Amino acid sequence: MEIALDEIETVAKTALMRHGAAEWVAIEVARAVREAEGLGNRICGLYYLESYCQQLQTGRVLGDVEPQVRRERAGAIVVDARFGFAQPAFARALPDAIEAARETGVASLAVAHAHTCTSLGFFTAQIARNGLIALGMTNASPIVAPPGGKHRVIGTNPISFAVPDGQGGLAMLFDQSTTTVALGRITMAKAAGKSIPEGWAVDAEGQPTTDPETALKGSLVSMGGHKGWGFGLMAELLAAGMTGSRASMDIEPLKAPEGKPHDIGDFYLLLDPDVSGAFFERLAQLETAVSRDEGARMPGSARVPADPVAVDPSAWELALRLAGQG
Repeated sequence: MEIALDEIETVAKTALMRHGAAEWVAIEVARAVREAEGLGNRICGLYYLESYCQQLQTGRVLGDVEPQVRRERAGAIVVDARFGFAQPAFARALPDAIEAARETGVASLAVAHAHTCTSLGFFTAQIARNGLIALGMTNASPIVAPPGGKHRVIGTNPISFAVPDGQGGLAMLFDQSTTTVALGRITMAKAAGKSIPEGWAVDAEGQPTTDPETALKGSLVSMGGHKGWGFGLMAELLAAGMTGSRASMDIEPLKAPEGKPHDIGDFYLLLDPDVSGAFFERLAQLETAVSRDEGARMPGSARVPADPVAVDPSAWELALRLAGQG
């Protein structure tokens, strides 16, 4: 079935408010759900709405807290999400972070003690649309063992880059976990009764597996082996260490209805491209070089949300029930 993005956003907002979110909080989270569905990122869209609502009711995420923004140093902005959603905390702090980046050339934005942000690209894209280069990272519950090991240490720990085009849009954006696939791909395969490709995960003894249930009891594989593992470790250090939030090892499963707050950290760097005076010239050179090959493009440059969008019928029916419309 196809549903208009406006309707998806309205239903998500209604569901969130019905389960305890303040209106302004629900608006920010629903906007993220809308964008994820529009871009075909189902794992971060309606797929998460039930979890949001359940955790609002159990108090695992707080839907009515006011984030606290402070400027620790000239180029360091910190926002305490106070165990609420990441989206409204980021929205509260973004103007200060943009101002700091314009003043100093480079600024950091630390989102502390937040619920999972689901899609990092949702945030880095906002920074880039304001004319700044963005690098973002976050951590998650432990699901990744070191290459050759079997004990989980870090989460999927995504990293996202976004580059402005100088005209209020995006020249490049990518958002990827530091594992071969995101955890949601495994859980969705399990729910669908499908196997997974070899190389996505290992079992509890560190041996390759194609069974999603076995994979969920084992560990995901870092992309590129040791290279992806290194990126995951740096994401961990910055997301947890620069925000004072929990390390992956202490974060309980993200979608469990009950439990301790996620207490996750998101860390962003904002860079003013005007500092060098040559950034957009070099960007144009790259874009020209990439476009010489038919079908080649800068990552994320063709991101245009579908509207209306094809949605999973069962996910939509559940969303309507959560909104009191089913």
